[in-house]
Amino acid sequence: MNKKIHNEATDGLFRAILSLQSMEECYQFFEDVCTINEIQSMSQRFEVARLLREKQTYQEIAERTGASTATISRVNRSLNYGNDGYDMVFRRTEEE
Repeated sequence: MNKKIHNEATDGLFRAILSLQSMEECYQFFEDVCTINEIQSMSQRFEVARLLREKQTYQEIAERTGASTATISRVNRSLNYGNDGYDMVFRRTEEE
């Protein structure tokens, strides 16, 4: 876990996110907390991670998502050397 982000304020934010109960509540909260560009960037990285797990090439991913190769590389590094957060979420959402 990254100690740079682990603090009381971040704990409060994550508790707030965990309290959301529907997709509509997520939209309401995130539209207040984030800019549209921030939401789009996060959703783009999430889609890039999904496509990387499906073994798509960087070129295919870039064409499909509009992500730069730098973004794709960063997401790939997180998938390979990160905290397994993407994998955890993908496993859970695949079970639904």
